[in-house]
Amino acid sequence: MEMNPQMQMQIRVPATSANLGPGFDSLGIAVTLYLTITIGEKTDKWIVEHDMGSDIPNDESNMIVKTALRIFPSLQAHRFKVESDIPLARGLGSSSSAIVAGIEMADQLGKMNLTKEEKIQLATEIEGHPDNVAPAILGDFVVSTFVQKKNTSIKGHFPELQLLAYIPSNELLTTESRNVLPKELSFKEAVSAGSIGNTLVAALMTGRTEQAGRLMEEDLYHERYRLKLVPHLAKIRKIGHKHNSMATYLSGAGPTVMTILPMQEATAFSQEIREAGLLGEIVALEVDRQGTVIRKLKS
Repeated sequence: MEMNPQMQMQIRVPATSANLGPGFDSLGIAVTLYLTITIGEKTDKWIVEHDMGSDIPNDESNMIVKTALRIFPSLQAHRFKVESDIPLARGLGSSSSAIVAGIEMADQLGKMNLTKEEKIQLATEIEGHPDNVAPAILGDFVVSTFVQKKNTSIKGHFPELQLLAYIPSNELLTTESRNVLPKELSFKEAVSAGSIGNTLVAALMTGRTEQAGRLMEEDLYHERYRLKLVPHLAKIRKIGHKHNSMATYLSGAGPTVMTILPMQEATAFSQEIREAGLLGEIVALEVDRQGTVIRKLKS
């Protein structure tokens, strides 16, 4: 795919893995898969070049453009190229990365000088919750809340461990995955669920990986209700325990399952996944520490 040589900049947004078990809609990490947009010349109408299939629009109806125009309605149209290795509808924040890219494009081309806090606030208002958008902007491990329409996000440091994502070939839309969740929890259950999530954050922030791993697998909010949609979660978790995993959890709404384990166990773990008859893609990832990155290009 050829671009006009008058390029202006590149915007790179990482994929994200959210929830981490009990951190429902509030915890997330940025991981090393990326959406990259390369912005070219000004045009009369928006032109979006990509190789992502006919379902992704090439004009102003593209989610990146729609987001940018929502933030800056009079933004000058441009030609830009989109490249992404983030799988769609797999629980790795593909829609969040597009929203973040659109906000960043509006900020850069519109010279809005938005702070990171303002970007997260805007992205959360569009996405509905901050667990994916906040780490996509900030990088690393982020704890967030969105209460009374106000976002607060705190960045921490995730342990230096190997992440192995098991990505099934089937999509699982967030709406479908949310529909299996209960409308309410009992007060006692809600207190227990909250205490697990709170202690998980404390364990991660203080580097207590063993405790953090145990707590990640004790979620009461969503995983047990989604098991019928993602039966491979229980299988992979069991295999992970045999290979000294810190934890295995459902990434976002699924169907991707993330396992955190020592690097030296990755090969044997992956082999046992295959022997169990699980045929999805296994991708080795790391935590992206930077978040969204802007690179100026020579015209």
